[in-house]
Amino acid sequence: MFLEYTIVYKAENNYANWVKNAHWQFLIIPEQNETQKFISTDFKNSLNTKIEYSINGYGFKTIRLHPKIEFKQISFEASFRLIKKDVNPFDFNLDNHTENHYKKLIELEFQIEFERFLKKSNYTNLSDSQKRLFIFDKSLSIFDNLQNLNQWTFNYLFFNAEATDVNTKLSEIIAMQKGVCQDFTHLFCALARQNGIPSRYVSGYLHQGNGFFGDSQMHAWAEAYIPEIGWIGFDPTNNILVNSNHIKVSHGKDYSDCAPLKGILNTLGANKTKHSVQVLRQQQQ
Repeated sequence: MFLEYTIVYKAENNYANWVKNAHWQFLIIPEQNETQKFISTDFKNSLNTKIEYSINGYGFKTIRLHPKIEFKQISFEASFRLIKKDVNPFDFNLDNHTENHYKKLIELEFQIEFERFLKKSNYTNLSDSQKRLFIFDKSLSIFDNLQNLNQWTFNYLFFNAEATDVNTKLSEIIAMQKGVCQDFTHLFCALARQNGIPSRYVSGYLHQGNGFFGDSQMHAWAEAYIPEIGWIGFDPTNNILVNSNHIKVSHGKDYSDCAPLKGILNTLGANKTKHSVQVLRQQQQ
């Protein structure tokens, strides 16, 4: 079965004073992969600024804009239509080689290959005491431990859209036990890495028709690498495996690699920014 999605991303920026120079980079285009295929894509802005496309360091497509005129207000709207294959998130083979999988994690070649997603980052840094918040049970498979970590993170943090922002440190989030999808994902990645599992932060869209937690912008979840199986998606905000409701845009070490919008502006005074995302789905025969 295939599902057709329409995604509408909107952003509006208002500035108290004239903006004399601005550069923006959007990382909002859904990834094309074996489960996602584009039908159409459209991006426009209220200044009719020329749009340029580029590829970032992880291989994901970005949109870049550099207005040539001064302005106090600008709005953006992107529309994506794609077909997504409805897949079973448990569709992989789990054998009984639990011990061999754990041995693989400590091999030098493995650690070199996945070094980028094993190291702590600014958003996934744990104190010595916090490193023991979740310890893997080596009598269980890596997958079972990751499922348990997914549930533990879901239970440990309370979803609260007002509790944190993009600059809140993980230590503060752990102390408050509150956060948004970004915070759930950083905590999951930090503890998975602490237990030797390569983990990466994923940014994308979530169809919330089934009552999933998320916000009105973009969603975040994690992908963890299991030897001989590959990358498996975990959504600790909702305590589920990633499925056809998740539309991937990009991945990286943490939020800083996947921020949907980055900008450099030459202006003074206050500014207001509004974002919204709408995800609609219909079934194809």
